[in-house]
Amino acid sequence: MWSLLNKISKNLVIAIPVMMVAGFVYGLLTEAAPLKALILPFTFLMVYPMMVTLKIRKVLEGGDTKAQVLTQVVNFAIIPFVAFGFGKLFFPNSPYLALGLLLAALVPTSGMTISWTGLAKGNLAAAVKMTVVGLIVGSLATPFYVRGLMGAQVDVELLSILKQIVLMVFLPMVAGYFTQRALVRRYGQERFQNTWAPLFPSLSVLGVLGIVFIALALKARAVAANPEQLLTIFIPLLLLYLFNYGLSTVVGKMLLPREDAIAMVYGTVMRNLSIALAVAINAFGAAGSEAALVISLAYVVQVKSAAWYVKYTDKVFGPVPAKSQPQKCAG
Repeated sequence: MWSLLNKISKNLVIAIPVMMVAGFVYGLLTEAAPLKALILPFTFLMVYPMMVTLKIRKVLEGGDTKAQVLTQVVNFAIIPFVAFGFGKLFFPNSPYLALGLLLAALVPTSGMTISWTGLAKGNLAAAVKMTVVGLIVGSLATPFYVRGLMGAQVDVELLSILKQIVLMVFLPMVAGYFTQRALVRRYGQERFQNTWAPLFPSLSVLGVLGIVFIALALKARAVAANPEQLLTIFIPLLLLYLFNYGLSTVVGKMLLPREDAIAMVYGTVMRNLSIALAVAINAFGAAGSEAALVISLAYVVQVKSAAWYVKYTDKVFGPVPAKSQPQKCAG
């Protein structure tokens, strides 16, 4: 089973569209409303495993301060407002599609930040720290960004979103931390890192696929009535990711050493779409499925673009210096 899940994890760019099509067909052929009962368990399955491998203590370590500050400036002072602008431009009459674009831009970093930074021979320690800071700050800030930017267009209940964030992010984070500590005590740090930690992201992928299936099933009849909507969603998503790659690449090349610059690119472009998806589908009722559709398509753009970018890393930032040794992945 684990080898199958591992293969699915490595082929998300195929698995996500397959589940979208499956959910779409299911939603056309049957009544999808009963699937709402599965949202909470799939949300937990999506978020909790991700938290078990999170290295919270890394945030307390020093070094790479400049890269950390620049990354969070891009993540919280620029990208959410660019996403909001694209939402206003492309979805003037569809506020929940605009909300989906904003949510996709609000919670930066995920396990992908660490994985792709490692593949591109970037600064892994910096990437781990960016992931922890981005997840915590993004989760706390999301309700206020949504209320401030979208409050006039969609029904935003601040306390309801905060409650969902606590339930979907911080409780799994606490549970994940104690699970990690328990496994380390029982099996030791090395065995946890080599044997147990690689299993959890695959479980998280199951949750992602389940939520994507449900989101498309709930939205299937609306999409069938307006299929060109998918194209109109892809365009602003592509522009948002292109802007993010371009900005982070230029800033990184100008102001940071090679390895820190690579970590910054993946610490800003990779978004925690699982959290965004969980917020969209749990905090906004039936209308949230429209926002979830945007976030589901963002998975396709994010995974594919990261794979392309890593191929051109040496051309963009130059080859790995001869004396620079690859670092071991910490997360």
